Amino acid sequence: MKKGIIFDMDGTLWDSAENVAISWEEAVKQELGDLRKITTEDVKSVMGRTMVQISEILFPMLGKKEALALMDICCDAENEYLQKHGGILYPRLENTLQILSEHYPLYIVSNCQCGYIEAFLEYYKFGKYFLDIECFGNTQMCKGDNIALLARRNDLDKAIYVGDIQADYEASVQAGVEFIHASYGFGKIDHEVPYIREFSELPQVVSKVFGDTNFV
Repeated sequence: MKKGIIFDMDGTLWDSAENVAISWEEAVKQELGDLRKITTEDVKSVMGRTMVQISEILFPMLGKKEALALMDICCDAENEYLQKHGGILYPRLENTLQILSEHYPLYIVSNCQCGYIEAFLEYYKFGKYFLDIECFGNTQMCKGDNIALLARRNDLDKAIYVGDIQADYEASVQAGVEFIHASYGFGKIDHEVPYIREFSELPQVVSKVFGDTNFV
């Protein structure tokens, strides 16, 4: 039986909100002047949503087409900025990824734009830990569909999705995979689910969910 671990990005692997806000703020200012300010809290409030949803939330003063066009510009600026500056990794992230990758294949599925996951992998040289990635920007599909797509593509018989917000849990249910809550992230889950209080706890919780003895 092939088992794999699929990760959310924001609030699970890193916190990029401050640097995303910086890049978006500059992009909006260059395009439309003082249309609105973009703060770190603004970015955190929309983490986990698709770019279409974010454009509607942040730029309701624009038409849908104009809002999405501005969001595309923000995303391009964001990818470029993150490739140069990164974000804030959660403690012991790389050490834990290395441990997990020795026992299970690792993957990433996010509601982000094309290039966002790649910026993360490139800045930290983490490509060696992840075998495949998928995102909304590539497929225009919801996270649940993308999780299921990646699981099929990689012939996973059993998988765990690790995420931090309610929508991540709902996506895991839709995709038919197990879920572990990164409770240090940006959200709460309204169901009783396995959880980690810090990233380094993940190997032990994964073992329990999979019923393995790798890390026990």
